[in-house]
Amino acid sequence: MLGNTLLRGAGKLGLAFGLLLAVLPRDAAVADDEALLRSVAAEGHIVIMRHALAPGTGDPGNFALRDCSTQRNLSDTGRAQAERIGARLRDAGLGSARVLSSQWCRCLETAELLGLGPVEELEPLNSFFRQREKQPAATQALKDWLAAQPSGEPLVLVTHQVNITALTSVFPQSGEMIVLEQSDVGGGLSVVGRVQTD
Repeated sequence: MLGNTLLRGAGKLGLAFGLLLAVLPRDAAVADDEALLRSVAAEGHIVIMRHALAPGTGDPGNFALRDCSTQRNLSDTGRAQAERIGARLRDAGLGSARVLSSQWCRCLETAELLGLGPVEELEPLNSFFRQREKQPAATQALKDWLAAQPSGEPLVLVTHQVNITALTSVFPQSGEMIVLEQSDVGGGLSVVGRVQTD
C-alpha cells in the first residue's frame, strides 16, 4: 500500500517536473528569438524568410506572374501571420528595413504586410520549384547581389522554400525567418539562427 502511494506520488512529481522542463526551454527559446531579432536591427544581419502561409504546393498549371488569380496565394491565416511577423520585427527595434521580394503574389503580399517599408521586387528571389535546372544560376545571382550590398543596412528578403534551402540548406516553415551574416572575406553567408512565427 505504502509502495503504491509512493509510486503515485513519484508519478505526479515526475509529471510536474516534465511539465516544468517542457515550459522552460520554450521560454528560453522565445528569449533567444527576441535577442536574435534585435541583432538584426543592431548589427545589420540579413533576414531571409519564406512567405507566410499559402496552403498547397507549387502553383497551378496556368500560372502567370502578373495574375494573382492564377497563383497559390496567402490564406487569411497567412495574412495575419505576416502582420505578426512584422510586429515582432518592429518590437525588436527594426522600425524600417530595405524589403525585397520574389515577384510571386504570395511573397509580395507577405512583404507588404510586414509594414517595414516599400517593397522592391528582386528576380533572384523568384521560385524555381517547377524549373529546378535554374537553381544554380538563381542561387549564385542572389549570392552576388547580397555581396554587392552595403553593410549596415537591414535587409529583409521574402522568398520561397526552395530558394532558402538552396542558399542555406535550411528547410523553412511558412513564415519562418532565417537570420544570416555575411562574411567580410569572400562574401560567404552563415546562418546565425532561425525564428518561427505561428
